[in-house]
Amino acid sequence: MHDLEGVTVIDVREPDEFTGGHIPGAVNIPLQTVPDNLDAIDADKPVYVVCQHGMRSERAATFLDTRGFDTVNVLGGTSAWMAADLPVEH
Repeated sequence: MHDLEGVTVIDVREPDEFTGGHIPGAVNIPLQTVPDNLDAIDADKPVYVVCQHGMRSERAATFLDTRGFDTVNVLGGTSAWMAADLPVEH
């Protein structure tokens, strides 16, 4: 299943990684800039956090949880998304 309606997807990879391929509709907020960009994240929706494999997104999701966001760390990250042959934007 990959219905992402009603959720916010943030991709915490670096911009060059993001432009190489990302989940459609994802917003690029590199990990180190997450604390400075909380206002860019819709707190009224679940937030799916993704990186390449799941480690950076886990750190970001944990941080966002402490700020009151309802987060989901996308296990396997963009690598698993692409391996499942799901849609990708470039």
